[in-house]
Parts: sequence; C-alpha cells; structure tokens
Amino acid sequence: MEKSLQVLKVLVYSDDVTVRMSVRNALGRRPAEYISDVAIFEAATEPAVIAAVDAAPFDLIILDGEAVPAGGMGVCRALKDEIFNCAPVLLIVGRPQDRWLATWSGADAVVAHPIDPRALVSAAVSLLDVHTTVAR
Repeated sequence: MEKSLQVLKVLVYSDDVTVRMSVRNALGRRPAEYISDVAIFEAATEPAVIAAVDAAPFDLIILDGEAVPAGGMGVCRALKDEIFNCAPVLLIVGRPQDRWLATWSGADAVVAHPIDPRALVSAAVSLLDVHTTVAR
C-alpha cells in the first residue's frame, strides 16, 4: 500500500540558531517521496518546547543534546515520561560516544554533531516509517 502525501510537522529545539538552521537545511522540503512539505517549528528554550508540544501534535521532534541550560537529553526524558504517545524523538548528541546517554533519555534515534545532512534525514525518515507503521 502506497503512503499518501503528507505535510510533516517537525519541532526543532536548540538554543543555537545555527543548529536549528542546519536541521532545517538538512531536512529540506521533501525528505521522502511521501512527504509533500515540511513544516518546521523552532524552539530555543525548554518552556517553548513544552508549550509547543502542549499546543499541537508533531510528527517528529528533534532535540539538541548540547542545548543550554536545558539539554535535549533531559527535555527528551521529560517528554517521554509525561506525554502519552509522544512523537518520535531524534536527539543530536555532541559526540558519538554519547549514544548510551541518549538511550537513557528515551530518544528513538541519535545523530552526532556536526550534523551530517544525510544521516539526519535517514534517521528522521526511518523514525517516520516506524511511527507510521505502528500507528496503523
């Protein structure tokens, strides 16, 4: 069965505007054939993430593990603990060796800084494929 075209709603959290722009540029407008467009919502603070998630559902949440003062790992843990059927979370970590910490946080996928656009898109599309399959 073919997937119908959909608009992907993504929340991107980082205190660093250059990280948010890197994610935006990496995802582009159509990271997969079945996505007609990507609507990216940005948050620079933890309260902004919480408010955004409370206000509307997202298909994917991308968090910067190196954000300050609230790191993406802690934000991920809070989201996964508090939100029933939380959207999949892609965590960007400072070093590949930090993947084990991402496991603690409940992240569904991990990529490392500096952001490799291909790795980010691959991880994001894989999460969307799994999430879409589970939701059916």
